[in-house]
Amino acid sequence: MDIPRIFNISESAHRIHNPFSQEKLAILGVALRMASGSRILDLGSGSGEMLCTWARDFGITGTGVDKSRLFTQQAERRAAALGVADKVRFIHGDAAGYVSDEKVDVAACVGATWIGGGVAGTIELLARSLRTYGVILIGEPFWRQLPPTQEIAQQCLAESVSDFLTLPELLKSLSDLGHDVVEMVLADEDSWDRYEAAKWLTMRRWLDANPHDELASEVRGKLATEPQRYATYTREYLGWGVFALMKR
Repeated sequence: MDIPRIFNISESAHRIHNPFSQEKLAILGVALRMASGSRILDLGSGSGEMLCTWARDFGITGTGVDKSRLFTQQAERRAAALGVADKVRFIHGDAAGYVSDEKVDVAACVGATWIGGGVAGTIELLARSLRTYGVILIGEPFWRQLPPTQEIAQQCLAESVSDFLTLPELLKSLSDLGHDVVEMVLADEDSWDRYEAAKWLTMRRWLDANPHDELASEVRGKLATEPQRYATYTREYLGWGVFALMKR
């Protein structure tokens, strides 16, 4: 069980596998008024940066589940490095359908809503682990401006313009699902740059070390085209944010 190998290669040096920075994660924790002892479930936890730094900074406890074996191992090492291995644990497994044995204060899926077949299904899945009056965190893309053509949407790695909503439309859709949107923290251009541009150096160093690997040609193709594609399309059209929800 694992994610496609190309992601393990291109994001192997990432601590955060979405366009968020350390500062944005800290802002989110403060914005949520995170209390010591809060229990968090993070589905699609990646390399565990949210749980690990929040355990260090706010005294939370938590469980992360991720399909990438590499990212799960990195999360465990990060927890040990920050001295919070007794507060957080990481499970290598499929987050789709995962429900916590113990109700949690915060149930999160930050950037992996495909585990529930989309936002609505992921919210339903997270709610099964959530205590009464708990908070759901959803990380999701949105259009900063609507692409004028389907081709431009596809250059933003969407299948069509209809894949994402504008920010006002996304907020309305979350409300229509029976939840109050009680907080949000949005990526900015700098955090997008750090997420995307960090892949390029990782890919180049991987290519230098693995010139004959079966994925070398694919990685070489991405390195040759991704900087221009990102600067032309994703950086201009696509936004991303984490939205905090409470059921009405």
